[in-house]
Amino acid sequence: MVTSVNKNNIVLVGFMGTGKTAVARKLASKMSMRYVSVDEIVEKNEKRPISEIFRLEGEPYFRKLEKEIIKDLSAGSAQVIDCGGGAVVDQENLDNLRASGWVFCLWADPAEIFRRVGGSRGRPLLNVEDPMKKIEELLKKRKSCYMKADFHIDTTGKTPAVVAEEVRRTFDGAGMR
Repeated sequence: MVTSVNKNNIVLVGFMGTGKTAVARKLASKMSMRYVSVDEIVEKNEKRPISEIFRLEGEPYFRKLEKEIIKDLSAGSAQVIDCGGGAVVDQENLDNLRASGWVFCLWADPAEIFRRVGGSRGRPLLNVEDPMKKIEELLKKRKSCYMKADFHIDTTGKTPAVVAEEVRRTFDGAGMR
């Protein structure tokens, strides 16, 4: 596990479609912090999209790559880290992220998630006959992992700018920086 005395990263976790990427980008800009996306780093390192990694190598291979990147990123500071939806299912990932930052879980109700991502072919876990049912199943399965976050923000019906401001106020208000 990565250890740090200065927890000044902001980590966004949560299910796909909750707004992590859009919020993280706005937040990093607003707070003059470095934006980093675990998924983007995986794609850059592998020189192919995540959907292709899942299709050709499988989810376990992707999770191994994700874990290595999270460990590396957790050694940094002054970052807004945008994690994939399943990253914190692995306790070691959560421990590493918590060692250097405050973990914010973004939530949205299943209908909102479906509205945001239901038609996207770039979501390998939703390339099924009934994506809404899959969303509900995965949310239920991952809920206990998401509940371990330090803070929770419901993004349903909110713009990324509003959510970014909520995260910023919580981070600054708690004297985290």
